[in-house]
Amino acid sequence: MSDKPAEPDNTAVRVALWRALHVQADAPPHVLVDEIGLKLAAPDASWLSRPDMSPYTQPFRASIVARARFVEDLVETEAARGVDQYVILGAGLDTFAQRRPELAARMQIFEVDTPGPQAWKRERLVATGLGIPPYLHLVPVDFEAGATWWDRLAASGFAADRPAIVASTGVSMYLTRDAIAATLRAVAALASGSTLAMSFMLPFELVDPEIRPSMERAAVGAKAAGTPFVSLLAPDEMLAMAKDAGFREVEHVSSGALGERYFADRTDGLRPPSRAEELLVART
Repeated sequence: MSDKPAEPDNTAVRVALWRALHVQADAPPHVLVDEIGLKLAAPDASWLSRPDMSPYTQPFRASIVARARFVEDLVETEAARGVDQYVILGAGLDTFAQRRPELAARMQIFEVDTPGPQAWKRERLVATGLGIPPYLHLVPVDFEAGATWWDRLAASGFAADRPAIVASTGVSMYLTRDAIAATLRAVAALASGSTLAMSFMLPFELVDPEIRPSMERAAVGAKAAGTPFVSLLAPDEMLAMAKDAGFREVEHVSSGALGERYFADRTDGLRPPSRAEELLVART
């Protein structure tokens, strides 16, 4: 039996490659500059020829970089008012700590993920010379063994009496509604002044008609890969769940709004769908 850590799943790798492809294939100005995930993933030389890197996936690439940029803008805003803890749930190949050291060094960054992929990432950070700075905490959580991310976070030095920003993107569609509600309750119980940014996928009947067939094909592929879409939520449902969890303020940020914010002046047609994967921003 090999002792080699389990590699990240296909979704995490695809997100990293899309972020790099934005830099390599799309004209500047770039919404997000991230080729470090590509360095960690180290795909073979033919990665640009993958079907999921083809031009038809451009709207999804735009959505990925838009949500990442929004979350980073939010982190920067919260850090400016003194919040110094940032928790990334389902971190995958997130590279904030490596790309934004001037900001990250003023904070404590907690990356929460399953043990195998996180051990793989730890090895890749060391092997590529990026290293693991003292402000970056890799928090493995073995959900199958009954562990909770909250318990592991506390054991990793997270200060529950100080506010934090928590990000969970590209995760909720794979969770049951009960699991989403539990996550919302846990974050809503954090210190006053904490902020959650969580992405959620719309039911197909609410999705932009131009990309609905692609979303339906993606759902079929996700099911075949053993990671089916479980929870698709309308904005009013997501806001109601956040309110029920105890958040003081809740806000829906649409993918259309992200398009206006980050892509309005582009002439190359790059833009996220107007209705697809949306964002919840909630505050304690």
